[in-house]
Amino acid sequence: MSLPQPGPMSLVPFVSVETMMQLILRRGLEPMLIDLAACIEEDFRRWEQFDKTPRIAAHSAEGVIELMPTSDGRSYGFKYVNGHPKNYQTGRQTVTAFGVLSDVETGYPVLLTEMTILTALRTAATSALVAKYLAPKGAKVMAMIGNGAQSEFQCLAFKAICGIDTVRLYDIDPEATAKAARNLQGKGLNVVSCVSGQEAIEGAQIITTCTADKQFATILTDNMVGAGVHINAIGGDCPGKTELHRDILTRSDIFVEFPPQTRIEGEIQQLPEDHPVTEFWQVVTGATPGRTGDRQITLFDSVGFATEDFSALRYLNDLIRKDASVQMLDLLADPDDPRDLFGMIERYGRASQPA
Repeated sequence: MSLPQPGPMSLVPFVSVETMMQLILRRGLEPMLIDLAACIEEDFRRWEQFDKTPRIAAHSAEGVIELMPTSDGRSYGFKYVNGHPKNYQTGRQTVTAFGVLSDVETGYPVLLTEMTILTALRTAATSALVAKYLAPKGAKVMAMIGNGAQSEFQCLAFKAICGIDTVRLYDIDPEATAKAARNLQGKGLNVVSCVSGQEAIEGAQIITTCTADKQFATILTDNMVGAGVHINAIGGDCPGKTELHRDILTRSDIFVEFPPQTRIEGEIQQLPEDHPVTEFWQVVTGATPGRTGDRQITLFDSVGFATEDFSALRYLNDLIRKDASVQMLDLLADPDDPRDLFGMIERYGRASQPA
């Protein structure tokens, strides 16, 4: 007797790490970043349709594990993600993630995917999208302070979406800077390796900070930041972790994703609860101006928000719809009679017995 086979409703598309890399190589990294930024922008325009809540976090001395859920009423998505700064010392990633997209009408998942690589893509796409609205007009030079796993994605997103042509790299670990410079060779950027943060920001109209240590750090001091720049602060993403001196915040116009989350996790945890900030979706919809002057300092206090992951999940779901290389997982029970889950096990047991 043959064993019962998975039914069509039990199979869920699964994008593995290998499949994700194949998709990027076939589509092209920069075109993928451009498409993903457009998808994120679309969802910021319909911000009010989404369920929104700060991510659910379990903190420890070593790091944090988080769930990031949201829904637009038609689809539901969530990401599981960790942040453990000391992981690199044992050969592990600082940040890993996976995600699920589901159909609200049935509750059935329609996609299971790795999100370690996808998170790097969506973070870079979001950063560059925001800078498209907030960076000085004609900006060509970006300082990239923190040259870890996300740095190359950030540089290439700003090239593809904002038109920068020069990146100035700095990390407290010279090997990280050498790695980033090596990976960016031949990618159409002028790459300058620097020996200090001060050197890196010289001549830069955009400053991106992306460091990993879980501490109140001062990557940028007040005297390092002149008028007219755009700061893309993406490293501070949990309580007790910041990158900028408080005085920079008080003289900047601050833009955030979701204030209830950013006030807990972002740079603005250093400021009073009533300190004014602008929600980025209001800039996208035209409800609030973004950059208004040449000497204005704009600061994107980015901690990452669930709608951006939702955008990435729905973009990926559309991308793989006709891709035969995507694995189908037998993830859901699919008995002949939906009320007879027990019977499905019994029938499987009988079918698996030797004849």
